[in-house]
Amino acid sequence: MELLRLVALDEEDLAVISAHLQDAAVRVQDLAFLPREHRFALCAQRFEWEGSLDEPPRRRLTGLHFERVLSCRARGIDRTKPDQVLNLIGIAFEEKDPPAGCVTLLFDGGAAIQLDLECIETQMKDLGPAWPCQERPAHDVERA
Repeated sequence: MELLRLVALDEEDLAVISAHLQDAAVRVQDLAFLPREHRFALCAQRFEWEGSLDEPPRRRLTGLHFERVLSCRARGIDRTKPDQVLNLIGIAFEEKDPPAGCVTLLFDGGAAIQLDLECIETQMKDLGPAWPCQERPAHDVERA
């Protein structure tokens, strides 16, 4: 499988990146806010959702960065535990004063990172080969 490289310049593009990063494993030490560069970056072990169900499940090292970041807030993330692994559920965007808005990275257990952005300028890029993992992520969805 080829390495993915995705760019997001609007909310629809960001939704595609969010889908590819669903269930990515992110270590706390691999989260970085760089205020002087107006950038937020992370490295994740993303699950290869685009793989066939006939193939063994795999993960791949992937980088994600947001440009034009004005501020960063975190909830439920303990920076004193750098090896703690967070499970990324998804990425949401709320437009505030177009094209500015707030991106929220949502993790299991209620943890979250919010980024205030001038506009959406985001890139996701696979950084290397894939490796087998134990199982495919599963989600219990209750129906109302």
